[in-house]
Amino acid sequence: MAGRIVDARVIITSPGRNFVTLKLITEDGVSGVGDATLNGRELAVASYLTDHVVPALIGRDSARIEDTWQYLYKGAYWRRGPVTMSAIAAVDTALWDILGKVAGLPVYRLLGGRSREGVTVYGHANAETVGGVLEEVARYRDLGYRAVRVQTSVPGLRTTYGVGKDRMFYEPADAAIASEATWSTERYLAHTPTVFARVREEFGPELKLLHDVHHRLTPIEAGRLGRSLEPYALTWMEDPVPAELQEGFRLIRQHTTTPIAVGEVFNTVWDCQQLISEQLIDYVRATVVHAGGISHLRRIFDLAALYHVRSGSHGATDLSPVCMSAALHLDISIPNFGLQEYMRHTEETDAVFPHDYRFENGYLLPSEAPGLGVDIDEKLAATFPYRPASLPVNRLEDGTLHSW
Repeated sequence: MAGRIVDARVIITSPGRNFVTLKLITEDGVSGVGDATLNGRELAVASYLTDHVVPALIGRDSARIEDTWQYLYKGAYWRRGPVTMSAIAAVDTALWDILGKVAGLPVYRLLGGRSREGVTVYGHANAETVGGVLEEVARYRDLGYRAVRVQTSVPGLRTTYGVGKDRMFYEPADAAIASEATWSTERYLAHTPTVFARVREEFGPELKLLHDVHHRLTPIEAGRLGRSLEPYALTWMEDPVPAELQEGFRLIRQHTTTPIAVGEVFNTVWDCQQLISEQLIDYVRATVVHAGGISHLRRIFDLAALYHVRSGSHGATDLSPVCMSAALHLDISIPNFGLQEYMRHTEETDAVFPHDYRFENGYLLPSEAPGLGVDIDEKLAATFPYRPASLPVNRLEDGTLHSW
């Protein structure tokens, strides 16, 4: 028996960057963990959990995962949104962890078992110059990666979001109050195709290549970019436009066959229902932590499977090893898996969140331990206090506030 929940702790720590983790403990002494990190708004989720969710969890049957999810979602008049859904995700993920431990099985076995041998992941090759990014792509290839996201600085701009100084541990949240940078769509559209021409010339057709636009374009601009990248056969063009106006993706589809990936800022299946059902995207990038946990993200992927849309979950460093472990259990079990983003965490983060998922030959392999196979060292976590950090914002060259 899984037992009733008798304790729930919200743990905030910053081993290189901020994380919020929920730990649930049952009357039988079984514990489970869930990621509740919302980059730049971490304390909002921590407060939501502490003030509103935790009191409602004490005494609940930890085995009633679906009922608890519905209770937390339908029981709040103000539904959806990143804060609410990240809090629900933490609870849901922790309950799956507990169930796996009680059953003596890794979570993916509870989800139906393996649909593949490993989870194909992609790394981030980013550099200031084209020559630098070629070196980075080569390094990832030599590490065994089968897919690489390619980003370079835009000539003439002081900084470019998505390009960091530390190649393996890029963290874009850089200041307590959001910093500002300048953006030029014209420079970007002229520069990006030349980058991929060089990468394909150097590495040939085998390596999967991806690119993140970071919501910076209008639909017609995105169509132009997608068409200019068609000769280089990208696996996907990510977040070409802000996704609030989903009809805009129809215009992109009319002008390019470059596959489209979107969804890391989505929180529910309703955020992407139209994009999926009208086949306006090719990959949905929603995550365990921001889309309501394992239970709800599986619903999104099930809907996507009906319309030939694959998964491509976000996996940046603001998702803790708890979320990455949960993602891997889901990734390896679903029939319509596409790719999994994988940005390595720092040694300090790995120490705070001991885990045994591993990278081999371009694949991440989930833990075979009961549950998720990840935990949090609470004593070590306490030595890394919270530090305010926000994502930057961009302005156009004339000063107009723009997207990232």
